[in-house]
Amino acid sequence: MEFYDVIKTRRSIRSYKSEPVSEAVLNRILDAARIAPSGSNRQPWRFIVVRDPAVKTEVVKHCGNQAFIGEAPLIIVACGPDIGYNRGGWMEDKSVVMDVTIAFTQMILAARAEGLGTCWIGLFENEPLKQLLGLPDEFNIAAVTPLGYPDKGEFGETTRRKDLADIVSWDRF
Repeated sequence: MEFYDVIKTRRSIRSYKSEPVSEAVLNRILDAARIAPSGSNRQPWRFIVVRDPAVKTEVVKHCGNQAFIGEAPLIIVACGPDIGYNRGGWMEDKSVVMDVTIAFTQMILAARAEGLGTCWIGLFENEPLKQLLGLPDEFNIAAVTPLGYPDKGEFGETTRRKDLADIVSWDRF
């Protein structure tokens, strides 16, 4: 699939088939995250692929009980450590979240290229999910997504986007 078609047709999918995702496809998607850029090439990300139905049920509970998350054959939880690195300025310790979400974005775009759906979940309870998934204390969750084949053919060109003139300034705000 051509890159611009991928980004134009990526959408938040909230209904999934139970069809499994092959290991080959999953590995290509995860590899897209692995090769993402990061500050000082630290690559601070870790991705937990949740397949176990009982664990998926618990993840859903800690993501605002959004049942559709558990419909997908897989849930991916993206996390990263407190890297103890202050880039200085405003970014300070937020750089790990930035790095993890860059990799997460590459992963969800790769999923779209493979015909799979995702939905970026920002509503989650960090501490209970950390305990459930056995994360070390220094790790925090940055994002969660279900991953699977859309149930209702919901791909199509993204709508309701601002015009370029509304989001781009030249030389000054």
